[in-house]
Amino acid sequence: MRVVIQKVKNASVTVDEKVISSIGKGLMILVGITSSDTKDDVLKLSKKLLALRVFEDSAQPADTSTKWYGKPWAKSVADIQGEILSVSQFTLYGTLKKGTKPDFHKAAKGDEAVPLYEMLLEELRKGLGQEKVKDGQFGAMMDVALVNDGPVTLVWDTSDNTL
Repeated sequence: MRVVIQKVKNASVTVDEKVISSIGKGLMILVGITSSDTKDDVLKLSKKLLALRVFEDSAQPADTSTKWYGKPWAKSVADIQGEILSVSQFTLYGTLKKGTKPDFHKAAKGDEAVPLYEMLLEELRKGLGQEKVKDGQFGAMMDVALVNDGPVTLVWDTSDNTL
């Protein structure tokens, strides 16, 4: 599984001109699933997301010359009782090797991807609470809006231990 993780002040997903999900402070994640992904990838990713320390600890000094409000990289989304907005995005497995049209053959088809994506949402909800994890609409054309906080944006793939 490949994920783009963004620390946000807020984020929302709109489908057919209606906001279907929105969050305040937390993580906005774009999730790509490939045909080789398994339940183990879901568990690895959910554990990483819930524990990832990208938020400040306002109770401690910054100890840095940059303008931080609190100690950076100290708290997880669970620690701050933040929210997660997850959006499925098969285009994360697009390749640009030939020509000018992206090739998406590495992305899992919907019938393979949906159960793994729903399992990821379930695992995140176990860690944060049902109401703290929102999602887009699988397979829909979505407008995604966010205010990136920092900005902080990370990319991680469960199959690459170097990232």
